Amino acid sequence: RLQSKIIKLVDVSYGGENGFNQAIELAAESLQNVKFIQEKKLIGRYFDEISQDTGKYCFGVEDTLRALELGSVETLICWENLDIQRYVLKNHANSTSTTVLHLTPEQEKDKSHFTDKESGVEMELIESQPLLEWLANNYKMFGATLEIITDKSQEGSQFVRGFGGIGGILRYKVDFQSMQLDDIDNECFDLDDY
Repeated sequence: RLQSKIIKLVDVSYGGENGFNQAIELAAESLQNVKFIQEKKLIGRYFDEISQDTGKYCFGVEDTLRALELGSVETLICWENLDIQRYVLKNHANSTSTTVLHLTPEQEKDKSHFTDKESGVEMELIESQPLLEWLANNYKMFGATLEIITDKSQEGSQFVRGFGGIGGILRYKVDFQSMQLDDIDNECFDLDDY
């Protein structure tokens, strides 16, 4: 009965987990439709963009969401256990302004995030949901495709530990550093106006 389940026989040089990983790589052609192999290929492509320094990649919540807003994200990559909460807050004093925050469980403990920096007034919570859920519901609005990955493969684990579990492959190069400098300049300019 097992004979019909055998896809391919491969010889491996190692035992244990290393041998298992080698067997998967050697059988990659036969396993092309398996999610694990597709995940390894996707993250491999992401790492290629980084190693070739093409500038067509982003990582971290802030840069990834900024790239999404620009419509430059081709493939959005998120870890399945991404532990970041998205908050939409409203200021009572200024009813037109809303603030969106993306906080880790450690940052959530600091209640200063939920108060208005200028007036010191506590803001009203309008909406709270996991960032991954929000991305799953809204990624099509930004013209991106969403790939949810695990940390089971070596590449997936490296993506989660090294890049925070969220990033993307971009359609074109985006200079995030100059965008941050522009934001700082705008904030300084706004302060000078008052």
